[in-house]
Amino acid sequence: MENAKKKINKNLVLLLLGRGVSDLGASIQMIVMPLYILDMGGSAATVGLYSFLALATVLVYPLAGVAGDRFNRKMIMVATDFASAGVILLLFVCAYFHWLNLTIVLVAQILIAVLNGLFDPATKGMVPQIVEQSQLTKVNSGISALRTLSVLLGAAIGSMLYAGVGVTVLFLLNGISFLLSAGSEMLISYRHVKRNERHDAKGNSPGLLADVLDGIRFILHNRVIGKLCAYFLLTFAFIQPIFNVVMPVFFRGSLGYSDIHYGYLQMVIIIGALLGSILVGALFGKSIQLKKSLTIGCSLMAGILVFFTVLLFPFCLEILGNDTIIYFLLLAVVLCLLSAVLMFIHIPVQTYIQIATPHDYMSHIFSIVGMITKGGMPLGALLYGFILEKVAVHWMMLFTTLLTLMISGFFLSSLLKSDQIG
Repeated sequence: MENAKKKINKNLVLLLLGRGVSDLGASIQMIVMPLYILDMGGSAATVGLYSFLALATVLVYPLAGVAGDRFNRKMIMVATDFASAGVILLLFVCAYFHWLNLTIVLVAQILIAVLNGLFDPATKGMVPQIVEQSQLTKVNSGISALRTLSVLLGAAIGSMLYAGVGVTVLFLLNGISFLLSAGSEMLISYRHVKRNERHDAKGNSPGLLADVLDGIRFILHNRVIGKLCAYFLLTFAFIQPIFNVVMPVFFRGSLGYSDIHYGYLQMVIIIGALLGSILVGALFGKSIQLKKSLTIGCSLMAGILVFFTVLLFPFCLEILGNDTIIYFLLLAVVLCLLSAVLMFIHIPVQTYIQIATPHDYMSHIFSIVGMITKGGMPLGALLYGFILEKVAVHWMMLFTTLLTLMISGFFLSSLLKSDQIG
């Protein structure tokens, strides 16, 4: 038992080490690329297109889920990391010889997004196989915290490195980070268990579409997972765009702070997600306690949304001022708390799905969950953008808060009646 435990710990360390290194490199590049595109002569529309192309991740998820259950997950992870390194190192070569242009940058974004889409379901499917079930919540919290920390460090040092060494060196460093990640994953002790293939009346194995539909049917037949996926869609479509759509519009249109203050708010949001991930691991790391964590998370989210909405109303700005330290601190605290409590929803839901899903369906299900999370944010952002053209930001947030309160109340009451979860 001791040897098995050491083996599992070694595998987890190797996985976390690889992800931490490559996530840091990817985060630095993600922060820098909009600046580089503008410096190349691109417009705001080009930056928007560059971000939109990340949706290629969502389009490849159905294929990625099937591949993650049919083939060796470790080999998928290693292969996609090596391929990502190859794409980014090609960007380095193009930048070094001054061949780089906007077309190459946009094509590279599509390729990297596709590779990320192939990588993600395989990773989430592997974690329950190398970690004891009782440790899943703590491990998922650690993975979330590590990823958030990578984004935080990327945001902190990305622009400084860009100004100091230029994008060419950053491409090189990011490419090397993916090579290190692949090397770390190659050392993981993992044995692929071939799934039991289902055959039709003629003895033929199911095709890609049949496998995708099989995963959808599994979610629809598992009422708890179906409800959790639906609530996931709500939080990613309605709540996440608050950070990247509502806040920029409100900050530019109603507040009198500098761009430096806006940067501080973005850092606070990331720190909130990091603290929330750590808290979930500390409070619920020994058992899943889904009902308890979701009740806490949904209740706190509802209260914070109400307070945030009040802060956006003109009367609050008149009382506190739109450029005072008091208002800025209140706004920062609210955004930090909102980002933190979302982890009380996202991490336990992911853990429950990992526990309740058979191994040969694992990547299937997480590919569908990935489509919900990755697709929900841009769709929600698009909806917010259109509505905010016509409606004042405080009225929009009031409607969003009331809708979220009603849906959360219905969701919690339905979940608490279920005897399938603890």
